[in-house]
Amino acid sequence: MDTYNQPDKNGFFGEYGGSFVPEQLKKSLQTLTNEYVKARNDSQFLSELRSLYRMYANRPSLLYYAKNLTEYAGGAKIYLKREDLNHTGAHKINNALGQALIAKRLGKKKLIAETGAGQHGVAVATVAALFGMECDIYMGKRDIEHEKPNVYRMKILGAHVVEVTQGQQTLKDAVDAALMAYVTDPTVYYLLGSVVGPHPYPVMVRDFQKIIGEEIKEQMMHKEKKLPDYVVACVGGGSNAMGAFYEFINDIDTKLIAVEPAGKGELTKKHGISLGKGTVDIIHGFKTLILHDENGTICESYSAASGLDYPGVGPELSYLKSIKRIELASVTDEEAIQAFSLLSKKEGIIPALESAHAISYGVQLAKKLEKDKTVVINLSGRGDKDVEFIYKEYVSK
Repeated sequence: MDTYNQPDKNGFFGEYGGSFVPEQLKKSLQTLTNEYVKARNDSQFLSELRSLYRMYANRPSLLYYAKNLTEYAGGAKIYLKREDLNHTGAHKINNALGQALIAKRLGKKKLIAETGAGQHGVAVATVAALFGMECDIYMGKRDIEHEKPNVYRMKILGAHVVEVTQGQQTLKDAVDAALMAYVTDPTVYYLLGSVVGPHPYPVMVRDFQKIIGEEIKEQMMHKEKKLPDYVVACVGGGSNAMGAFYEFINDIDTKLIAVEPAGKGELTKKHGISLGKGTVDIIHGFKTLILHDENGTICESYSAASGLDYPGVGPELSYLKSIKRIELASVTDEEAIQAFSLLSKKEGIIPALESAHAISYGVQLAKKLEKDKTVVINLSGRGDKDVEFIYKEYVSK
């Protein structure tokens, strides 16, 4: 394909993206955009970020050949990109460090953020402690109940966890509350956790996460002397997926698979298949594919994995679907939980429930492929946060 160059100067990926925000936010976002453009061309900023990735976040993360899982599947070689080994246990620290440096350049003293599964909240609380900033984390009441270990971690790190009780009390509602707090007090820095929101967040978060794909490419060339045939990642908002995919967009022989949460099943209303079943609308200040009910109203999404429970998706992923550069898949709660158990028992690695969606599809894909093919699955986070929920709801019964 032609050299990929997205988004445009206004933050549009084709028809998706942009910035649809209240007037009082426009100045703050323009200031942020200007500062980010300067920072990404600043060798000192990039050097400091790379140093933090290496010395603090524990990068490069390992590319692990999953021998037992490969033998179980009986087909293609399965590699796991071990983002679960990063400090704080997920890919979220990559973006949190980058944006915290931007906040520091802007002279901000307080960070606010939304979180679903809690991994982004933990990462933001971590960088707030590192840089000596105050921190408020907005989290839905339902997610607080499901992800107690991460709530404890955030509080231990010094963050104030703000319980969100409106709506379905999950990630969308946490974003609503965090955005309202940002509108109310633009002196704070809103450290958004995924490739969503108004410009410049989708491109900025992608750029801080693209280190994942850069490392995969280098590591695969070292291990296999070729690029992977497939890269598989779960998709809620889409930051881990864009992180894994971006470096390969121009490499058309590498297929990119976006795995969405099918929840209770595609034919039910209890899923989060925004890319596969969404239609164009505006949510949280940007245009993308969004789930709607029969009346055309934005509807509730669902996934047992809190980090995937979002009714929209990053605008760049919507664009990549439109140009047929990504392939779509979906995995139910039941299939993800089976994969959660499978990886735990076959490799001694407990994945985040979000990541288990990618594991589920990646293993099924590997079964269908020849043994000379390679599948890289982005293991975006570890499952400590999900152990109590999974055990109580599915193992002990």
